Amino acid sequence: MFSAVARIFRTPDLRRKIGFTIFIVALFRFGSFIPSPFVDFGNVQACLAANQNTSGLYELVNLFSGGALLQLSIFALGIMPYITASIIVQLLRVVIPHFEALYKEGQAGQSKLTQYTRYLTIALGVLQSTTLITVARSGALFGSTSTPECSQLLTNDAWYAILLMVITMTAGTGLIMWMAELITEQGVGNGMSLLIFTSIAARFPQSMWAIQQAKGWNTFLIVIAVGLLVVAAIVFVEQSQRRIPVQYAKRVVGRRTYGGNNTYIPIKVNMAGVVPVIFASSLLYLPALIAQFNQPAAGQKPAEWVTWITTYLTKGDHPLYMALFFLLIVGFTYFYVAITFNPEEVADNMKRYGGFIPGIRAGRPTAEYLDYVLTRITLPGSLYLGIVALLPLIALVLVGANSNFPFGGTSILIVVGVGLETVKQIDSQLQQRHYEGLLK
Repeated sequence: MFSAVARIFRTPDLRRKIGFTIFIVALFRFGSFIPSPFVDFGNVQACLAANQNTSGLYELVNLFSGGALLQLSIFALGIMPYITASIIVQLLRVVIPHFEALYKEGQAGQSKLTQYTRYLTIALGVLQSTTLITVARSGALFGSTSTPECSQLLTNDAWYAILLMVITMTAGTGLIMWMAELITEQGVGNGMSLLIFTSIAARFPQSMWAIQQAKGWNTFLIVIAVGLLVVAAIVFVEQSQRRIPVQYAKRVVGRRTYGGNNTYIPIKVNMAGVVPVIFASSLLYLPALIAQFNQPAAGQKPAEWVTWITTYLTKGDHPLYMALFFLLIVGFTYFYVAITFNPEEVADNMKRYGGFIPGIRAGRPTAEYLDYVLTRITLPGSLYLGIVALLPLIALVLVGANSNFPFGGTSILIVVGVGLETVKQIDSQLQQRHYEGLLK
């Protein structure tokens, strides 16, 4: 293992790529602590200190921004606008035939879709930064906190000051998108994934130390042991796949023989990744967001529906919230897998090139068989996603940890998944140069 790491740094090209990636990641983290114009940095830090257990509406975005959101920094929006734009463009392929045609055009069509994603990212950045600044201006960014600092986060709330803050945060989103693409082109790994990985991993020490301070060393060591088991289980499931054997018939073209080889179609247990968890979290945030903007005036009682939403849909430790969250994850897993994997398209491609599954006729029977296998294998994958996503909520009840419990939910799925992919890329580049990889 140590000799393999030494080979990485002895390889000039790989050393340069890793150094460039670390440099961009350091710039990204540095920008997360630079406050936006007209933001009272002292009041923001006082509110953060008084609200260690940040939860509620902005938990997911704050997680993906590495804590920059609640600091109102220039990188406050983080990667979230780009993630949302990518998901929207991917879903629009089902609705808009032009997007599907671009997807099938190859590299040129993919570049066009990427350009659409960039435009949509900027538009979402404007929308989300306006919403964030409006909430910060109203003093509701940290929930129902009554401290005077949390109602005075901005030093100037004139229209030109708000416009400058919106432009700054949106420009920060564009800069993050550009840095991620630089990592993808000139560094190691997928840029967006690595920046998300950095944002989440940066909060791990703080979350773990908060558990130690609140519950002591015994609980801290138990959490570490449970975390290692969870990571091992996630690695096992993420690497698990069902391999459907495929045979290709021999074809003679001129004097050459094509085909006749055996391969397989890998169907992962978790084909949807973390997208269903993001969908479910976002959908559960909507009622709470609507309720927050319908708060009554001083001395008046809130409406019954606002009280119901505040009681049942904003507290992660409530059984109804957990049940809804779990069911939404299961439902969105099936929905997203059905969009991203088309059995009929796979069956048609196999038939076009003379491929078939042993014992299954080509064409429609192959598509029905693939759909049958996909439906069955998605069930354990969706249950696995639901259980992992509920781990922070269960820890909130059992351990009393905050909602940013590190070993569960979206955070641990992303950290493990991105870590595995990055190690595989480094391993493949080492094999190209030294005929011996990082992994054995």
